[in-house]
Amino acid sequence: MPYAVAPLLGFDLQVTNTSLERIHTIALRCQIQIEAARRSYDPKDQERMRDLFGDPHRWAQTLRSMLWTQVSVIVPGFCGTTHVELPVPCTFDFNVAAVKYFHGLRDGEVPLCFQFSGTVFYESADTGLQVAPIPWDKEVKFRLPVKQWNEMMELYYPNSAWLCLRRDVFERLYRYKVRMGTPAWEETLEGLLEGLQKGQEEEVRA
Repeated sequence: MPYAVAPLLGFDLQVTNTSLERIHTIALRCQIQIEAARRSYDPKDQERMRDLFGDPHRWAQTLRSMLWTQVSVIVPGFCGTTHVELPVPCTFDFNVAAVKYFHGLRDGEVPLCFQFSGTVFYESADTGLQVAPIPWDKEVKFRLPVKQWNEMMELYYPNSAWLCLRRDVFERLYRYKVRMGTPAWEETLEGLLEGLQKGQEEEVRA
């Protein structure tokens, strides 16, 4: 959804009522799982996923489904079949496991499972307005193109990424930035990385 204030994916959801009663409204809740084990990973993907799942030889134990997010939407009244847009807010915080997973994939698709619950309000000719729950076994599988995720984040954060730090770590980094006199955070971090690389090279030579 390109004109949202923050990154937002809109999924077109088709809802079908198989009974004869008219649906008054549905308070729909959705839990979205990333089914990580339902796709393959080449060596480059495995390297980028090491932070999430560890070394590839352990993936038989560590590669599991993970919760991406939970969202809600109100479905207006209808008969038969209707469509509603399910808005899913997205973050680019790399402390969130789902963001690490999306970022770790270079191409292909992300296997998702949408699990639904909520409450249906419907009209009965005999008893009037009725209420019924939606059981958790109502679910839909979907494969989200990685390209679509990358294009969305590039739209909102062009050539950028977000990194959240503890306050004490930020203060140490800020003091270093002031001491070194670097005008931008990129230059501060590049200086630290270059110093670390030089130290490693000198250690190898020694």
